[in-house]
Amino acid sequence: MRKNDKVLVVVAHPDDEVLGCGGTIIKYKKQGKKIFLLTMTDGVSSRDKSTYIKSKERKEACKKAGKIMGISKIFFNNLYDNELDLISNLKLTKIIEDVIKKVKPNTILTHFNHDLNIDHKKVSNAVITACRPRINNDVSKILFFEVLSSTEWNINSKKKNVFLPNWYEDISTTFNKKMKALECYGKELRKFPHSRSKKGIKLLSEFRGMASGCKNAEAFILGRKI
Repeated sequence: MRKNDKVLVVVAHPDDEVLGCGGTIIKYKKQGKKIFLLTMTDGVSSRDKSTYIKSKERKEACKKAGKIMGISKIFFNNLYDNELDLISNLKLTKIIEDVIKKVKPNTILTHFNHDLNIDHKKVSNAVITACRPRINNDVSKILFFEVLSSTEWNINSKKKNVFLPNWYEDISTTFNKKMKALECYGKELRKFPHSRSKKGIKLLSEFRGMASGCKNAEAFILGRKI
């Protein structure tokens, strides 16, 4: 671990950070890393007319979950949910670049760019653009995570578009705390056999654990490591 290691988690919606890498966030925090979170949309504006109230509730849930996981600072954006395809990659990239300049992270965790959810794809592509290789670039590692009810729901005909992890984080000792953080987003959880259920999330962590020789794990695709 580098001295003053910093991790930036970039997500489309508040709750993606817990679903995709909550156990890893807690693990990294325990290792002494400083964690930052950037959310791009309000996560609810595509649903109904009572957007303001629900957006505020989602933001508060994110703050509570962040406190449980040990996130130092959250950068909120209120772009419209499920409409990031209407916003240029340039605008999204600049938002991410601005936060990168402030935080100077060594590691970035973000979405797999072949998820079903269009916001996930747009955020992932913007992160890749913002982290293009340049001299004096602080970002030395990029990891792409999976989000249940999005990553596995996409129908892909090409192998390269399927989430095939090559990096695993053992979260056996942090899984329970991840689930506690997830309870802050109780309204986003569904009943089993929906994959975004408590049982579904536990089963995935155990499946990824079996693939990597531990009890519970979160899986990633390594995008770049310098």
